[in-house]
Amino acid sequence: MGKKVKKDEKPPPDDVFDTLSVESRQAGTVVLMLSSPEEDVQSKACEAIYKFVTKCDENKKQLLDLGAVGHLLTLMQSEDKIVRRNACMAVGVMTANPDVRKYLRKAEATYPALVNLLGPDEDDVCHEFSALALSNMATEFSSKAAIFEHGGLEPLIRCLSAHDPDVQKNCIEAIALLLMDYQTRRAIKDLEGLNPILEVLKSEYQIIQKLGLLALERASQDGENRSALRELEAISKLIDFVAHPEWNDLHVMAVMVLSNLLEDLESLELIKETGGLKRLVALITDQVPPDEEPKGGKGDKGDKGGKGSRNAKKSAAKDSDYGHSAKKQESADSSEAPPGEAIIPTLPDAKMCAAKAIGRSARSAENRKILHEQEAEKMLIHLLSHESADVQTAAAQALAVMAENLASRDSIREWEGIPPLVKMLTSESGSVKEAATLALANLTTANSNNCMEIQTQIGIEPLIGCLGDAQEEAVANAACVLTNLAQIELLRVDVQNKGVIRALIDPLSSHNVTVQSKVALAVAAYVCDSDSRENFRHSDGLPPLIGLLRSGNDEVRRNAAWAITVCAVDEPTAAEICKLGGMELLQEIQTSSTRKSRFAEAALQKLLDNNLSAKYALTGTLCSTNFIENGFYDIGQLRPGTKFQTLEQYAKQELNEKRPIIMINAKPDPTMSQAQSQADLDGKQDGSKNSVTGKSSRTGRDSKTIIRKNEIEFKREKSNSRERSGSKKSRKQQEKEEKQREEELAAQLQREAEAISAAENKPFEAPCDPTLLKYIEEVSEKIQPLPTSREQVKALAVYVADKMGGSIERGQLSNFGWELPISQIKYELKSNVIPLGKIKTGIHVHRALLFKTLADKIAVSCSLVRGEYNRAWNEVLLPEEDFTLEESLFVFSPTPGAPKFPPKTYIVDLIHEPGHLLRLDTPEAQSYKKI
Repeated sequence: MGKKVKKDEKPPPDDVFDTLSVESRQAGTVVLMLSSPEEDVQSKACEAIYKFVTKCDENKKQLLDLGAVGHLLTLMQSEDKIVRRNACMAVGVMTANPDVRKYLRKAEATYPALVNLLGPDEDDVCHEFSALALSNMATEFSSKAAIFEHGGLEPLIRCLSAHDPDVQKNCIEAIALLLMDYQTRRAIKDLEGLNPILEVLKSEYQIIQKLGLLALERASQDGENRSALRELEAISKLIDFVAHPEWNDLHVMAVMVLSNLLEDLESLELIKETGGLKRLVALITDQVPPDEEPKGGKGDKGDKGGKGSRNAKKSAAKDSDYGHSAKKQESADSSEAPPGEAIIPTLPDAKMCAAKAIGRSARSAENRKILHEQEAEKMLIHLLSHESADVQTAAAQALAVMAENLASRDSIREWEGIPPLVKMLTSESGSVKEAATLALANLTTANSNNCMEIQTQIGIEPLIGCLGDAQEEAVANAACVLTNLAQIELLRVDVQNKGVIRALIDPLSSHNVTVQSKVALAVAAYVCDSDSRENFRHSDGLPPLIGLLRSGNDEVRRNAAWAITVCAVDEPTAAEICKLGGMELLQEIQTSSTRKSRFAEAALQKLLDNNLSAKYALTGTLCSTNFIENGFYDIGQLRPGTKFQTLEQYAKQELNEKRPIIMINAKPDPTMSQAQSQADLDGKQDGSKNSVTGKSSRTGRDSKTIIRKNEIEFKREKSNSRERSGSKKSRKQQEKEEKQREEELAAQLQREAEAISAAENKPFEAPCDPTLLKYIEEVSEKIQPLPTSREQVKALAVYVADKMGGSIERGQLSNFGWELPISQIKYELKSNVIPLGKIKTGIHVHRALLFKTLADKIAVSCSLVRGEYNRAWNEVLLPEEDFTLEESLFVFSPTPGAPKFPPKTYIVDLIHEPGHLLRLDTPEAQSYKKI
């Protein structure tokens, strides 16, 4: 070995500064170093800042305040790769702070610099941190648009193929955020970004798979993207993804993507042809999937990505190896059976999302048909028995959508889908009951077999119980089911017997318009017989039902009006509705230009037809089909804004000078059956008072007189007893007897007072009219047997005129004294209500009412019309054949086969020439109707 020779170290040039090693512990000093012209200093300063900002979020804010972000942004565009990389690392970490992001959004160079760092010439570290910065920036919508405008989507897609998992993770996260903007969703297909997103599902890292599924879920919201995903066989790949149990945490998101894809009819047809739907159903229900086409082994891996592998067989071979490229999973997958050949349990969330996917796809009629052909209902019925309430709810909701298909309704019953739905009605979960009632509502619509099945499964009681549930939607749906059941008489009677009438009353007071509408419709379905109406009336169901007429919702008012139409069929219910103000509300609705409807019109007409007193007061007309019965009363023409009251209310009013209320009550007077004596006379007087006031004759002065007499007798007895026993009994005994007598008298007085009070609280009884009853008996005996209607009308007119003071010559009506006698009757009865039979001097309005009353009793068809100024008249329809022989000779010849003319309308003269018939269109008839 030779001698060591010392190296000659050349000194640095004179114009170069010697190397200076500086140790700094202040962030401000490092920020100043960023402005250094030396690239080495810049690089080390950026690296130091990167390490500093990774420690805590406060450091990011501190450097922002020191102005480091602006320098870093400039250094990201440096020509030196190391400087760019270190600056990008620092900025990427700092973008996690919202204040830093706010600063960067305002800087114009931010987005171009970050996008440029995603270029193919940059290293993976730049790609990683620039993608991280973009993903943090993309959390705000304004940044999404800016990134897209600066062309950031394309390099992000290109970087998805990077081998570095951190680059993949940041890029797919940024893309998933950008896809929330519609512009990105529309552009992703043109930039061929869907296939790279599908490829990241093969990653061995779950977070990357999750972000990939999130990006696919957002991209598949666009129709064109769904079409492109079908061409990329995304449905089969996603089903294979669900078939891997080790990815069960991501099955929910995979099913969500499938849910979007299955919205299209083309997707359903494709999945039907490939058998993917049945396979998916089997996977969700934890059953063995049906046999599929043979799949390729490991040697088929080379077919991946080939364009010629789009046919069904090659896609099956391709899908069988889907996800096996990860190193950590190759050994495990090589020992497992291919997907779909073993029972693979899925999580409840995945089952729930699958049921929702079926329900979402089934919103289209064409899709429902395909799903029915693939027996998707079986999967949903299977999920109804799952222990998770969320799964049950989703399955029932999907069945409700499927039940809109007529064929599915029968299939669901045949596959025993109704029993679990009925069982769900008793669940503690409100959402489960809501979904179950919705499904049953759709299943029972226009399907009597399903309605009978609910009765067989003892589902009526739970349905009635749901009417009182706190979940308002469940109440509305249960009301729909009960309405459907009411279409079958046997079921309607059964439901009524189980107390549905009372159960429907409380929901009528709900504030939810859907509940109000559906329950009102159910009321209309179940009050169709007299017993149910009576039960509904006595249970105070009418007030809340009438209150629904004030609703601002058209459907609520319409259904409430329909229910009132059904309730008003019988007179007691119609009278109660009028008493509660229902008639005024219906009139108000009909006068409104925006709220009026045919349903309100029908309700008002039905109400008036069964409350003729109100109809005559409001409309002034009673047609030939309106028959006057006992209890009818005429109050005259009701003025606008005046409330129509009951007869009892009118009877309790003080005596006034207005026109009397004329009532019809053809019944015998009970007081007339008493003995003809002074008691009979007293009975008549008491009866007249009773008929007016509705009180017993012993409730006034007589009761007070009895009490006074009892007091006087007691005092006399007391004084006599003192005289008799004064000498015999001691003073204490006398006081004891007196006290005992006083107690007996007090008890007697108490009993009498209770009897008086009971008599005063006695229900109102309308005054009887034996005279009118006698009229009816006479016309039934003498006029009803007449051979023709014409003769009956004329004879009845003469009879009415005779009972009302006879005929009046033309022009002498003003001299006919009728007001004073009627006033005397009012004074005699001490009431504003007088029976029609007591009127002996009547004019048009009285005679026309009596004619209509008697004509209805003997089946003579006529109408009653009120005019002005106490005018009223009767109109009758009479055929030509009723003419007399003399009239027939001049009018027409009744030869066999001659044409028959319709009957004509006549006005019956009851005033001037009783029995004379006036043609309706003649001047004489017009004169009769007016003054």
